[in-house]
Parts: sequence; C-alpha cells; structure tokens
Amino acid sequence: MILSSIHHLTFPIEDPLLKFFIELLIILLVPLLLNKIKIPHLLGLLVAGAVVGPYGFNLLSRDSSVVVTGTTGLLYIMFLAGLEIDMGDFKKNKWKSITFSIYTFLAPFVLGFAGGYYILHFSLLTSILFAALFSSHTLIVYPMISALGIAKNSAVNITVGGTMITDVLTLLVLAVIVGLSQGDVGAAFWLQLSISMIVFVLVVLLIFPIVARWFFKHVSDKISQYIFVVVMIYLASILAELAGIESIIGAFFAGLALNRLIPHTSSLMNRIEFVGNAIFIPFFLISVGMLIDFSAFIKSWETLGVAAIMLLASIGGKYIAAMLIQKTYRLSKDEGRLVFGMSSASAAATLATVMVGYNIILGQTAEGEPIRLLNEHVLNGSILLILISCTISSFVTMSSAQRIAEEARENTVAGDKLPEAHILLPINKQEMTEKMINLGMLIRTKSNNDQLFALNIISEDNNESSVKNAQKILEAAVKLGAAADVEVQAITRHDNGVVGGINNVIKEKSISDLVIGLDKEKGFSTSFMYNLYNGYLKNEHVNLMIYSAIQPISTIKEYVVLVPPLAYQESGFFEVLLKIWNIARNSASSLRFYATQHTIQILQRVVKKSAIEASFYTITNWTEVDTVIRELKSNQGLIVLMADRNRFSYRSPVHTITQFLNENRIENNYLLIYPYTENDAGTAEKRAVNNHQDFAEIGKLIQKVFR
Repeated sequence: MILSSIHHLTFPIEDPLLKFFIELLIILLVPLLLNKIKIPHLLGLLVAGAVVGPYGFNLLSRDSSVVVTGTTGLLYIMFLAGLEIDMGDFKKNKWKSITFSIYTFLAPFVLGFAGGYYILHFSLLTSILFAALFSSHTLIVYPMISALGIAKNSAVNITVGGTMITDVLTLLVLAVIVGLSQGDVGAAFWLQLSISMIVFVLVVLLIFPIVARWFFKHVSDKISQYIFVVVMIYLASILAELAGIESIIGAFFAGLALNRLIPHTSSLMNRIEFVGNAIFIPFFLISVGMLIDFSAFIKSWETLGVAAIMLLASIGGKYIAAMLIQKTYRLSKDEGRLVFGMSSASAAATLATVMVGYNIILGQTAEGEPIRLLNEHVLNGSILLILISCTISSFVTMSSAQRIAEEARENTVAGDKLPEAHILLPINKQEMTEKMINLGMLIRTKSNNDQLFALNIISEDNNESSVKNAQKILEAAVKLGAAADVEVQAITRHDNGVVGGINNVIKEKSISDLVIGLDKEKGFSTSFMYNLYNGYLKNEHVNLMIYSAIQPISTIKEYVVLVPPLAYQESGFFEVLLKIWNIARNSASSLRFYATQHTIQILQRVVKKSAIEASFYTITNWTEVDTVIRELKSNQGLIVLMADRNRFSYRSPVHTITQFLNENRIENNYLLIYPYTENDAGTAEKRAVNNHQDFAEIGKLIQKVFR
C-alpha cells in the first residue's frame, strides 16, 4: 500500500502515515541538530515548518490534521502557563503583573497606532485594530523556561500574569472593532459581552475545581486522569469562544483552575508536560512555520514597508515595556531581558486577530476588489513578524534564562545549603505504596531526584508470599517514582523485626527523614505506640513523620499546622519547617498555622522571604486545639509538630494527640512530625535555628532552597 503510494508520489503528500512520519522526523532531528550549535530548537521547528510547508518545498499541506494538532499545542502552552504558575508568587506579584500588562499593552499600541494612522494612512478603525496586533504576545518559550527550572522566578510570574491580561485586552479590542465595523455595537453588545465573560470566569474558576477534585478522589486510573485533564482544556477553550473571547484564554484559565489539584512533583504533571513538549507543542510550531511565505516580501515593497513598521511597533514596544517594568520594580538586568524575551514573541492572538480582520470586507473598489479591514500587506507582514519575533524571543530568552538558572544554582550550592535529605519510606501494604511515594515526592526538594528509599521488611521465616509481596510493592514504588522522573531506590531486607530492620537501614543509608504510614483500621494501636517510643524515636538525628492518608494528597486545598509552644527551640525545627513548606509549595496548597503569638512572629518573618500562602491564628490555651481539629473541613489536611520526643508535645486535660485522633476517627489526612533533637550546630542553618534570633538568616536560607 505505502510502496505503491510512494511510487506515485505527488506533492503535497496526501498519505497520512507518510505525513505523520515526516513531522515526527522533524520533531526528532531538529532539536538534536540545533542543540549542538546552541540555536533554540523552537526557532528550528518554525523554519522547518516553512521549508516543508506550502510556501516552501510544498512537501506537506497545512490541512485540518496539522491545524488540529497545532491548535492543541497552542492550548497546551497556555494551559501549562496557568498550571505551573506559583499561586503564592502570583498573588504577591499581581500588582506587578497588572502594571506590566499596562506597559506591554500601551507601548506597542501607541507605536502601532502612530505607524498605522500617520504613516500608512489607515482608517481609524483599521489603525486601532492594527495597533492591537502588537499588544498581545504568545508564550512559545515557556517550555524552555520550565525545562531550565525557573518557572517560579518572579519575572516569569509577572510576564505570565501580564500575558493573560494583555491577550484579553487585545481580543476585547478585536471584538469591539469587529462590532463597530459591522455597526452592531450598542448597550446590548456591551452587556452581552460583560455577562458572558463573567459567567465564563466563574464557571471555570469555581466549578472546574469542584468537578476535578471529585474526579481525582474517585478515579485513580492514570490514563483516565490524563484524558480528563485534556477534556478540561478543550471544554474551557470552547466555553471561552462561546463567551466571545479567544480559546487560548480558556486554556490559561483551565490551568489556573487545576493548578492546586495537580502537584508540580506528581506523575500526572510529568505526563502532561511530557506529552505536550514531545508532541503537541512541536506540532504547533511547525504549523505556524507553514504560514511563512518569503516570496510575498519580494513581490511588493509595500509589504516590506508595512512589515518594518509592524516589527518596530511590536519589538520596540515590548522592549520599552520590559525596561519600564525592570526600572519600576528594580528587577535585575537578566530578569528585564527575560521579560522582554518572553513577551516579544507574537503568534497566537496576533494571527487570530489578523485573520479575523482580513476576512472582514468593508466594501469594494471601483475595480471590484474587496476592501478589507486589514489588507494582504498586513497579513503577509504579520507572518514576517511571527518569524522574527519568535527568533528574537528564543535567543533572548535562552541567554537570559540560562544566566538566571546558573545564578540560582550557584546560590543553591553555596556553603550554607542544607545537606540533601535521604528519605526512607517503609511500605508493607500494596494500598499504601502510592500514598507514601506521593508524600515522599512532596517533602523532597526539587533537586533531590535519587535519595528516596522504599523499604520492605521480610520476616525471617521468609515465606514465598512475603517475598512476592515485597517485589510487587517495590516494583510499584519504583514505577511511581519513574513516572515523575524521580529515582526511587528499592530496598528489600530480611530481619527479625520491622523496627530493627528500619533502624539498621537508617544507619546504612544515612537517612535524615523517616516516614511511617499509619494503617487506617489499626490507628495508634498499643503495638504501634510501643514501636514508636521504643524504636523509631530512638533515632534522635532523624526527622520522624507519622502519616495517615484518607484521600489523594492532590485534593488537599489547605493544611492546618499546629505548632506547640517553644517548638522553635528544637534543633530540627528549621528542617521540619522546610518539609512543610515543600508540601505546600509542591502541591500548591495553602497553610493555616495555629501557634502562640511569639511563634507566629517567627513564622511571619520567615513567610515574608517565600511565596507560601499562609494565614496565622493565635492559640492562647493549647486545649483549643481539640476544637480546631474537630472543625477540619473535608479538603483540609492536618500537620502537627510533636516538639519534644521525651513526652507528648500536645496535651489536653483528657487526651494526648494520638488518643484524640484515634478516638475521634478524624476523616482527614494528617501528618505528625517529630523533629530531630540531636544537638549538632555544625551548619549555618542549625546555628540560625538554635539561636532563633537571626530570623533574616532563616528566611534567606529558605529563599535559596526554594529557588
């Protein structure tokens, strides 16, 4: 079949198998070749699309299959931008994002309007729409930013937030100009547009999270979860179009809606990024490249003149906006360049606006030629704008982002960096495997990709079923880690007792953090409490965590954190605080601290140095904790610091914390944390905590670890 089609090969190629093969070959080879000569592969895919497209060698046509996959890639880019945005940073930087959106909308708009109205002599409506082309930008370089690990940088958050606002404003201008050109802008038009946009935002940001949280709680199949995410992207995009705005805005809002439900360290997040970066986003870049027609600029000098004004207005305006935001908020030079690099690429909204304007016919000339709202010179000029702006965006972003990433690495590997945590997860039941691995991936730092240990203890009788069960559990643990690009080291140990086996592994592997899963049915049984106080807690140099999981960890919206009086005096307080920060940061959950006034003052000083969403409530009498726990909501988790190993840290007149949790059958995830108590002030972190006067040092260290 394929041989006969090759024998009678015509261009463009129609055979779907051969077309898909050529596109995959481009996606495979272009990055490999360009990485060797330090050229961004994003640019290479654009050029490759132009070469094989209808205006190049005409190997492939830009048919519906290319458009569909390309559209999915564009939606994917916007979805990832919303999904990976740090909500804590976004809230802290919201005014910066609004300021930047004003700069990046107005500067190119003013230049574009001046060029269109005074130089090209367009009509007023055409000049306004022409100017709006340059205010929007497309985050085609976002995958590059994410790959370098600086997606949480404040400059990135400012630009991403500004992108959402400017694209909405641009498309709003488009809707208004189209209405004016067709004579149907009135009170009804504005009312309908306002109501539809408000309804769209409320549906996506309020209803989508409720539906997604229910789905993730009740459906554990990984494939179904991924398909669900893709469905939500398309549904939000369709709702956006129904509301009268562009689909890319819908995809971005879908990312914001699911942001807190897909932990950044989870296997689901890894699948989303992998499929997007491997297939859909490259297809989008190739499809955009297929629009490039170099011959159009040879045929008409007028086209070149229009293109020159478009480039000056777009690139110049974005540069002015980036420099203004850099000066306004005192960003570094590299961060200012990064803002310019990310915002200078024009593709999605620009192309959509041009195509809409080109297809609107205002009348006819004496010769019968159509008079378009945006003429063919603007259409061809926009293609050159896309090519050059994406080229500039790729090079500027790559150079500045690499310098920022390198600086972050240098700060992280400085002498005051915490030693890498070695996390041990003893697992003896299949149903606990995923729960334990997910928690382990949340509490680790981002750079810790190979110090997660899954342990199964086999009793000395060594029966065959125990060995098979151990193999099954550890294989599942390794696969779960691999799905998130984390190496889980599997350990099978034959020993007389579980506690003795765990303690021996702690010594052999230099374990710093031990996580013990709590059986929901048994709870804090007599035997468990005996092992706890006569076994696990004897390792004074290890942070011990007791974990009870009732629901998927990704569905927790907020963690209630109980901090006993004087907990900050513990040697391991800083490290434990870092683990709590990691849980919140990696799962995009907020924290609600309950502590004494003095402890809250310490925590507030630390929070100022990070982007964690946290609220604080003073407890004057520790017996109030009973009420706090009883009032936990279904999507809240509980974290309790057990500050002193030699006695119960939390006592009410009747209960200890373990007795209270057992007797009340708390239907929430909870984590009891015993910080290490071994007094070793050999590092800057421990010195800062032991003295607990140097709050600035604590915040500085946390900030460096989180970069």
